[in-house]
Amino acid sequence: MFRQNLPVPHTAPLIESATPDDARAIASIYAHHVARGTASYDIEPRSVAATAALISEYRARGWPFLVARAADGGVAGYAYASQFRPRAAYAWACEDSIYIAPAQQGRGVGRALLDALLPAAEAAGFRTMVAVIGGGEPASVALHAACGFAHAGRLAGMGWKHGRWLDTVYMQRALGDGTASPPE
Repeated sequence: MFRQNLPVPHTAPLIESATPDDARAIASIYAHHVARGTASYDIEPRSVAATAALISEYRARGWPFLVARAADGGVAGYAYASQFRPRAAYAWACEDSIYIAPAQQGRGVGRALLDALLPAAEAAGFRTMVAVIGGGEPASVALHAACGFAHAGRLAGMGWKHGRWLDTVYMQRALGDGTASPPE
């Protein structure tokens, strides 16, 4: 009997706010990307305690920190938006961070997270979102482009990791009124 290997349909993950209880899973996902990828220029991953503190800090500031739940309830990925730089004039500009569990990559988890993060960041008062894409990761560039981000620049040789120089790609997208009106 002939069997054709068809792609297994994936259900959309449940997107919800992260809590400190998600810190262990989030830290594990991040540790994988720190050890094997170039999206993060960190060399040492965050501890579970530091991850829980980050979730708590962002929630206290009113910034979105989201998790994607797989069908089994586990964390398939996470995303957050934080102020782009700490100076006061940057209060309306945020940077997004998105990381997906290795077994969940290519299943639409990143798109689901970014689709939820954009309105959550706007609701938090941000007017523009910047993607700072370490290593110029092609999948991240494609995801952001598909979600309306425009190329804003490339910085060559910004990091050294895994025995090579890495470029950083900047992409940007307006949120809400963007720069059409002053912030409230």
